[in-house]
Formats: sequence, C-alpha cells, structure tokens
Amino acid sequence: MKKNLLYILMAAGLVQMTSCAKENFVNPVPTNVISDLTAFDSKDRVEGQVRAIYASIKNSGMYGGRYQVFNDIRGGDFMNERTNVVTGFDVWNYTPSNSSTNSVQNHWSRAYYVINLANVFLEGMTAKGTAVVGTPLSNNYQAEARLLRALSYYSLLQLYARPFWDGNGSKPGVPMRLKGNTGSDNYAKARATVAEVYTQILADLDFAETNLPASYSTALNNTIRAHKNTAIALKTRVYLSMGRYSNVITEANKIVSSAAPYTAASGVAHALQADITNVFKAPYTTTESILSMPFASNEAPGTQNQLGYYYGPAAFNGGNGEYSLLTTGVVADAGWKTADKRRTMVAVFGGKSYLTKYSVASIFTDYAPVIRYAEVLLSLAEARVRSTNTVDAQAIALLNAVRSRSDASTVFTAADFTNATTLADAIVNERRIELLGEGVRGTDITRLGLPLPAKPGVGEIKADAQQYIWPISSTELLLNPLCKDN
Repeated sequence: MKKNLLYILMAAGLVQMTSCAKENFVNPVPTNVISDLTAFDSKDRVEGQVRAIYASIKNSGMYGGRYQVFNDIRGGDFMNERTNVVTGFDVWNYTPSNSSTNSVQNHWSRAYYVINLANVFLEGMTAKGTAVVGTPLSNNYQAEARLLRALSYYSLLQLYARPFWDGNGSKPGVPMRLKGNTGSDNYAKARATVAEVYTQILADLDFAETNLPASYSTALNNTIRAHKNTAIALKTRVYLSMGRYSNVITEANKIVSSAAPYTAASGVAHALQADITNVFKAPYTTTESILSMPFASNEAPGTQNQLGYYYGPAAFNGGNGEYSLLTTGVVADAGWKTADKRRTMVAVFGGKSYLTKYSVASIFTDYAPVIRYAEVLLSLAEARVRSTNTVDAQAIALLNAVRSRSDASTVFTAADFTNATTLADAIVNERRIELLGEGVRGTDITRLGLPLPAKPGVGEIKADAQQYIWPISSTELLLNPLCKDN
C-alpha cells in the first residue's frame, strides 16, 4: 500500500484533483482552487502553471539557495562556524551518510516535486492545453517545463549518483520519472543509469533550445525565464560534467564569439559586465546573468536558507555567518591579487574572512544565480584545452577575458604554462575564484574525480569512497522497493 502512495501529493501545488462527478456535486471545487478539469481552460491558467514550476524550483531546498550552498561547502573554500545540521554541517564535513537526514531527504523530495509538476503540466498540454494556447506558445511553455525538469535531474545526479567518468555513465543514477503522478498508482521504479538520465537531460535541453524564444521583451524575463541561450548555456555545463569536451565547444560556440570582446551574437546579447559587482546588485538583470532565481520583499527564500544568511555575518548584512572563508582555501591564493575587483566581495569581520557577494540585508532577497556568462567562457576554455591537449591560444584568451575584467594587471601568456595540464588547472582555479559561492565548486571536484578536500577536523574523502556521494533518501527507499541505495 505504501508504494502506491508515493508522489500522489506531489502535484498538489499545481492542480486540485477531484474523484468523480458525484464528489464534484457534493463538494464543489472552491473558486480559489483550479481543478484538473479546468487547469488548461485559458492561457492565463496555463501560464500560471508554468510559473508554478519556476516557483517550485526556486524553493530554498533547490536553486533558491541550498543547492548552491551544498555544492560550495563540499569543497575546501568554506569553514563551518555553527555546527548546525539544519544549515549543512553534515554536508560540510561529508557525513550525510544517513538517508534520513534533512539534507538528503529535502533535496530529493523537492527535486522530484518539480519533476512531477513538469510531467503533469506536459501531459495536460498534450491533452488540452495546446488546443487552448496554440502550438507555438504551447511549445514555448513545454520547453520551459522541460528545461526546469532537466535542471532538477541534473541536480540529483550531482549529489546522489557516481560521476559520469566512473564507468562512462554505467553506474546507477536516479529513478527517471517522465509520467505525471496525480493519483493512486504503482510508482515503484528502478534507478536508471547515469548515462540514461543524462541522455534525458540533454533531450529536454535540445527541445528547449529549439522551442524557446530567442529573447523576451524585458531584461527581467531574460534573466528569470528560460530562453534559447539558457538551454545552450546549460548544455555546456552538462557536457562538461560528462567530460564530453567537443560537445561543450559546439554548444558554447553558439553563444560565444570567436574573438574578444566575447558576446552572444544571437538571442540575448550575453556579455561580461565591466564591473563584476554589478552582477550581484539590483536589478540583477545584466546580460551576464543567463538564469537567476528572483526574490522580492514579499517572497524570501525562507528562514535559514538564503545565500546572504549563510555567507554574510551579522555585522555585514544581519546574516548568521554560517560559513566563513577557509584560510587555506582559494582566498589564500597568492595569484588572486589584492587589487582584483572580486576581492571587494570578501571582507573581514571578527578576524575572519566572509563572502559578501550577497549583500542584501534581512530578509536576504539577493537573486540566486544558476548560470552566468563567465561560467560559459571558462567552460569553453577548459574544453578546448582538454580536447586538444595543447596550450590553446583561444583558451588563454578566454581565461584572460574573465581575469582581466576584475584584474587588469594580470595577463596570461602561453609562456606561463608548461603544458596543457597546467593551463587546465589554471582555468579550473579561475572558476573557483570567479564562481565562489555560486554552487559550482563541488560539481567541479566530482566531475574531475578529485578528492573532497580535508578541512579542519575533517579528513579527505577519496573519489572511490562511499561518502563521495549521498545516500538515496530513506523515503524513496521505503516506498519504492525497486530503488536500491548507494
């Protein structure tokens, strides 16, 4: 019986189900609840469901903050200050080994909630919605839903599955659910392989690229809603995680010009901002921000979840200073010069360095970055080096574009690198500096097969150790007998 209840309520935020005509007569659907019978009756209702999927993926447990934090603190750049499991202490010290812990359960359930919302929506569009809004707009909405589903599956793979390099994607991934769950059914499902899940992610992103608009009419929507270049940018991240560097190059070349200044020639005109600090200030809608999760004064990420709360100390923005910058981490890199503009987003309070990239005071409504143009440039640079195994000239130029934007005194040349490995290492280190606090470092570590680094009181975790990835959520294991734990 329990397995038949799995995910039944996961679509509750999207539609309110009714069982039969008699039930509708006795207990009519309230006017403030949309029944599945009417959820696709108008363009406004259809678009409202798309917005509901966005609202769900920017939940604090997903891309509203915690997913980024989890991937940052799994690296070696942050020091835990509170020993609070609620705010990720177990993630920081590599001990979310219990499948019942909050971090393990909450991200899993939220990701599948988003996936199910997308699935229910896609089925509704096929059944009725497309006839209501027309094929072009339907394809646009479906593309947004599929991109958000892809983002959710990608996040699950990064935490709960072995990296792609381990067995070329043959290891267990996660259960791949592509059918909407809105009522009692048997939802027992074995884990698909890592490769199979990545194949679905890429299929969703390919569909999104084809069917999303090139741009929207406002800078805000170009930042908070998916467009063609969003799908392309996310594909560079996915292919990089798979080690398929030629594919990274193919995708990145669609939105990165062949020479500096690097810009996207079609769709949203993505480009690096002259001043990186402008990316993290209101209105958060620069052309460098490819996708961000927005928040307003009446819509905060939630208590103990906001990026500013985690990283900002009380003396800076009223945050809780959950994580300072580890003195042996990237903040200690001598190559990251004092005059580098990115250093202005690091400040010392009480003798400890803190990341001040997220500066809005309580209730901490900084937009949560998902992907921005600087990452695409560095992904392209790394892919060029690794695919050619050379000290690639364009890779150096791309590296310089990111570095010199904040530090004009540093200009890399081929003479600075003895071989392709040293150049690739420099690019990865630049990602570590540039994307600090944006949820990238943890995935960089695992996709490259590096050990999770030792920290004060915490030993190194080698790439073949069980703690390298998280266990499967205990709720899934309890209700899905076909799903096996890590």
